[in-house]
Amino acid sequence: MISGGGTGGHIFPAISIANEIRRRYPKCEINFVGARRRMEEEKVPAAGYDIILLPVQGLSRDKNPIKLFHTLRKLAASRLQIRREIKRLRPEIVIGVGGYASAPTLMEANRLKIPTLVQEQNSFAGKTNKLVGKKAETICVAYKNMERFFPAGKRILLAGNPVRKELAEVPHHSIEAYRYFGLDPNKKTILAIGGSLGARTINHSIADAVDRIANSGSAIQLIWQCGKSYIDEGRALLKSKGLEESNIKLMDFIHQMDYAYAASDLVISRAGASSISELCMLGKPSILVPSPNVAEDHQTKNAQALVDERAAEMISDADAPRLLLPRALELVLQEEELQHIGQNALKLALPDADRTIVDEIERIVEAYRK
Repeated sequence: MISGGGTGGHIFPAISIANEIRRRYPKCEINFVGARRRMEEEKVPAAGYDIILLPVQGLSRDKNPIKLFHTLRKLAASRLQIRREIKRLRPEIVIGVGGYASAPTLMEANRLKIPTLVQEQNSFAGKTNKLVGKKAETICVAYKNMERFFPAGKRILLAGNPVRKELAEVPHHSIEAYRYFGLDPNKKTILAIGGSLGARTINHSIADAVDRIANSGSAIQLIWQCGKSYIDEGRALLKSKGLEESNIKLMDFIHQMDYAYAASDLVISRAGASSISELCMLGKPSILVPSPNVAEDHQTKNAQALVDERAAEMISDADAPRLLLPRALELVLQEEELQHIGQNALKLALPDADRTIVDEIERIVEAYRK
């Protein structure tokens, strides 16, 4: 049983773990547990797995007592529901990847004496994982020095974040990648991504500088994933400036991320754990703009871990409108610096995370069978 979700940063590592289990044990029954009306409700079945949906939701930041009451009521209902499901399915192990559904699922697994494993993607452990990690057999982490978040003596395994291996199958500067986007292979390419929903600050920072990008002569072109909420505004902007046929490729969502990474020389991105793991696996130079709208500011801590190793540059969300595009247009032309950053990023990669985590799952299950 694999529990968690809410964002792609939780869901895609969970699916990667499930895929590795299924590869080794084709007859193994794998059940996901997620929250209703969250991304996992769509993504997990699309990946070919059954999912149990709980009414659980996160704590409101405004500490409204009425909202708190409803949140606790839904948590209690979720615990009752998942307790019944665990008793019915009797999983040999329960894996938590973070997100609303992980807490009730792992708490009930602990009550029923079923072993648990926690996979923490970020460099700053989330509240849910810190809570359920107290009784987990193992906490698999993606960054060094994570012991400070968990009880002394707890088994901490540096495994990395499972990433989509297919992203590495298209070679860097592949002609097919340029053809897919209608790009010129002789130009330097910036890839700007803000997640499937877009990133407001990144979008506005680019929008304010589209003239500079379009007028960069033959040197620079841009792949711009702006998200569904901004696509109409972005198209209107380019049309108003007569840039629809320029070297700016605007789209709401990139389905072929392998081609996008292959064509890019520099990536502008938020600093979610999955994005960072992909950038490291591919050895991609990047400018990270941490989202300020995440719990405990963990994206800044994720980005800082790379900056400390000179494996990325970071610009704060507040400074991005002023600094992001000028720095990107400068850096993408500095070939030696790009190579240096990319090589340092590659050194931080842990590309076999899914295998390492499933090895640990096997170890725990075998120990409990004895």
